Amino acid sequence: MSLAYRIVERGRHDQLGEGLLWSARHNAVYWTDILAPALNRLSLSDGKVQRWAMPEPIGWVIERSAHPGLIAGFMSGFAELDLEPLSIRPIVNPHPYVPDNRLNDAKADRQGRIWAGSMPFRADRPSGKLYRLDPDHSLHEMDHDYYVANGPAFSPDQRWMYHTDTVPGLVYRFPFHADGTLGQREIFITFEKDWGRPDGMTVDVEGYLWIAHWGGSCISRFTPDGVRERSIPLPARQITNICFAGEALDRMFVTSAFEGGLEPPNGALFEILTHGVTGLPPNQFAG
Repeated sequence: MSLAYRIVERGRHDQLGEGLLWSARHNAVYWTDILAPALNRLSLSDGKVQRWAMPEPIGWVIERSAHPGLIAGFMSGFAELDLEPLSIRPIVNPHPYVPDNRLNDAKADRQGRIWAGSMPFRADRPSGKLYRLDPDHSLHEMDHDYYVANGPAFSPDQRWMYHTDTVPGLVYRFPFHADGTLGQREIFITFEKDWGRPDGMTVDVEGYLWIAHWGGSCISRFTPDGVRERSIPLPARQITNICFAGEALDRMFVTSAFEGGLEPPNGALFEILTHGVTGLPPNQFAG
């Protein structure tokens, strides 16, 4: 039987792989190692991986529509990031009075705003929040009381935003409005005990939600009604994030963490080979 996955780069691992991003601009997949800390880039042209050491924990990067660089989510907040040469220019620290909080996961919406969640570094209390960073660099607090804010994702029709608190195992759903406001939060999916806990997420073209299972050794696909439709097992315990990539958005990549695992492939970057669906192009920050 052929495997449903491949390990992209054997012989190494991420301490805490996260923040997957497909870049059509560079024909590449970016992902972070939050704890190294480092930013990685896999070229889909030649399979080579580049790494840039970072000065502090980094959760994610998002491309900018009007600039060649990136916006990054660091422990200290939002920043402009250029890689060649390396340059980091802070934008705003959303939690100056909670110094052990860090940004954890984020996505941009079609209007070019960034939605980013935060968490306490040790995930030991609900001090995390959900923020919206607008193109003019103004920051807005949109929700609060998260242990580990994770996996923002948007339905293809932009009616819904999905967001997760990993520790209690809950996936929330918000009515999403074009003006950047949210309707009332509701529980969309409650993870069962043997599933692990919900981590990063993405949505495919059919509106199905793909979720990485922290502590569950798999990724799962959920219907627009929140029913678990399928699961793909992986040989790592802590699965953290998912993205679609490639010119046709028909390739799928998954990150994992070495934390909680005794040896590789815990911490590997996986490509899922048998999934049969396509994704949506990632949105870019308009600022």
